[in-house]
This record gives sequence, structure tokens and C-alpha cells, in this order.
Amino acid sequence: MPREPRLIVSLATFNEVGNLRPLVDAIREQVPSAHVLVIDDNSPDGTGRVADEIGAEWPGLHIIHRPGKLGLGTAILAAMRYAIDRDYDYLINLDADFSHPPRFLPDLLAGMDRYDVMIGSRYVPGGGVEGEFNLKRRLMSYGINTYARLMLGLTSHDNSGSYRCYRVSKLAEIDLDAIRSRGYSFLEEVLYHCRLVGCRIGETPILFENRRSGLSKINQSEAAKALFVIARLGLGRLFGTQTRGKPREPRAPSQPVAGP
Repeated sequence: MPREPRLIVSLATFNEVGNLRPLVDAIREQVPSAHVLVIDDNSPDGTGRVADEIGAEWPGLHIIHRPGKLGLGTAILAAMRYAIDRDYDYLINLDADFSHPPRFLPDLLAGMDRYDVMIGSRYVPGGGVEGEFNLKRRLMSYGINTYARLMLGLTSHDNSGSYRCYRVSKLAEIDLDAIRSRGYSFLEEVLYHCRLVGCRIGETPILFENRRSGLSKINQSEAAKALFVIARLGLGRLFGTQTRGKPREPRAPSQPVAGP
């Protein structure tokens, strides 16, 4: 009988003290066998301390404490390397503010028998946004996603959302050190690299919800950076300068790490 795939769910946190414990509980309720990796950027509100408390209670919680706010892209890269180094089968990333409801985790996992990357998508039938999502944000999101599809040859519709499941063996084929993005443009760039190594990319509908507590960290500056990065990658695609990537050599675990 085939073994159950080893899954780790990554949460990049900065000032999410009010969300972390209930989010971990919700993840465990939906996917009891999953481990959780918290990557905390020295949150002033004590999120890292709460992560340590949860880790002391439950050995399935792993923690990377970083010295400061280093960006979403570097946090997801750290999670990818962690998953590769420890031979997980699947890595799921979701935002730590409950905007990505954990109830959709089983839907992401269900698609992994056909795909190498499953995106929790706002922009396929059945998906959408609940709560306040003003016209300016809608236009910005729609514009970036359409732009990414045209420039990067992507067929997926929600390329700026971070609610995703990755097949770790395919991530290991990517030269992660070649990914330059560190902010929200990372989300489009990593999909591009996944496509280059032959990943089959699928989507399942989700309802994006407003965060339960804390403040949103996306802004116009990040959107502008995303447009620049996509343009650079698109030119590389046009002129054939992109590389497929190489299998990575095993590397030492990220430090410091708590948990098994």
C-alpha cells in the first residue's frame, strides 16, 4: 500500500500574533498529518514567541527565526529549501492572516495526483474574493495576472496568489539561487521557473477573505516591482536567454531551527 505523502505547510509571519495559533489549529483540523513550518521575521508583536510555545506543545511545528523583515520571497525560498532538504513530498504555502482559508487545503492536495503545482485561485469559476476588495486593488491584481500570462507564457489565471501546493521533487530541479525576486513578484517568477522545468500547473477555486487581524503588507511599490521583474523575465523568454535549471546539491538545514 502506498505511503501517505509527507506534507509541510509554510507560514511566513510578521506581526501575526493574533492569527498564528488559530491558524495552526485550523490547518491541523483540515490536514491532521501535515507538519507546519513558521518562518518569522523577528515580529515585534511576539509572533515568534507564540510559535515557540506551540512548538513546545506539538512536535509537528518547525520554526525558523530570522533576524528581521527579509521579504515574502526569501521566506518562501527558505520553506522550499527546508522541504527539499528534509525529503517532504509536498509543500503548501498560505498567508498567515486567514486570507487563505485552510478549508481549501484538501482541494489543493486532491489535485496533486494530476499536477505538480496546484494554485488556490480567485480567478477560475467558483473562486472569488469575500469582503472588501476595492476597485483599485481589483484592477491592480487583474492587471498583474494578465500581464504575467502574456509575458511569461503562463496558462494559469491566478499567478499573484501565494496559496499553492508544490511537488517538492520538481522544486529540487529548479536553481533556486537564480530567482531574484524577494517581494510579491516572487510569486510570478517562481511559477515561470516551475514552467521551465516542466511542471504541470493546475488551479482549484478558493474564496480569498480579508485578514482577521493585523495589517496588510501589499502596496503599490511591490506591484511596480512585480511589473519590472515580469518584464525582465519576459524579455529573457523572448530572446531565449532563460535556463531550465539544474538539480540542486543537498545543503545544510536552515538555521536556527526548532522542532524535529
